[in-house]
Amino acid sequence: MTNQARVVLPTAPNFRDLGGYTTHDGARVRPGVAYRSDALHRLSDDDLRALGGLGVRQVVDLRTEFERQSNPDRVPDGAEYTSLDVQGDHSTGADLVAVLSDPARARTVFADGGAERFMHDVNRILVSGADARAGYAELLRRVAAGPGATVFHCSAGKDRTGWGAALLLTLLGVPRETVFADYLASNGRLAHLQESFRAAVEGAGVDLELVWPMVECRTSYLETAFTEVEKVYGSFGAYAAEGLGLAPGDLAALRERMLE
Repeated sequence: MTNQARVVLPTAPNFRDLGGYTTHDGARVRPGVAYRSDALHRLSDDDLRALGGLGVRQVVDLRTEFERQSNPDRVPDGAEYTSLDVQGDHSTGADLVAVLSDPARARTVFADGGAERFMHDVNRILVSGADARAGYAELLRRVAAGPGATVFHCSAGKDRTGWGAALLLTLLGVPRETVFADYLASNGRLAHLQESFRAAVEGAGVDLELVWPMVECRTSYLETAFTEVEKVYGSFGAYAAEGLGLAPGDLAALRERMLE
């Protein structure tokens, strides 16, 4: 089942409700509880009011410190803001702007498929990195506890947010093909960001083809994350219990909150 819950925020085009999906056993993910998004620093006044009108009471920012300081979120009145940097000090969380501002360095870093390798590395780290495991566990507990709705996001809302959404939906029992469809839906929502990236890269004198794999969601990237789960933990259940430290009560609370 595709997600029928459609909320449009023109200044956050990758904002969407995770509700509406059907699980393996026929339950439905409750709309209006958890939203995924791209960054919220661009929100217009109208979209900020709309976000508040959806009952959003928690904003969880998965970005690095550099990203947060450069582009601080706009948060609805009365909402709690929390930063959960899921990349931390790992090299995949480094400031890519610095790399792209140096064409010679960028050619070295991204040569011979380097950008694609980087994306696979990111997806592995989002599963097994210590900062990622702590951050995603806290995100899930916050979604389960409320109050009100939670929106979680990174910059484009496709990779760090994409794994957060895949993790949440998988734990709720949503079929894998639906999880992948939700992940890939970012590609149709980020045209303006891709064009901005194109202009910045070309303006910096960097070959666009070298770095283009970084602006797309690809099935292979998410497959890498699920493969990392199996490789490191053996199963998704073991990943939740051992990797994320989620107790049975945590998972029960999440399902109680999110399923109808």
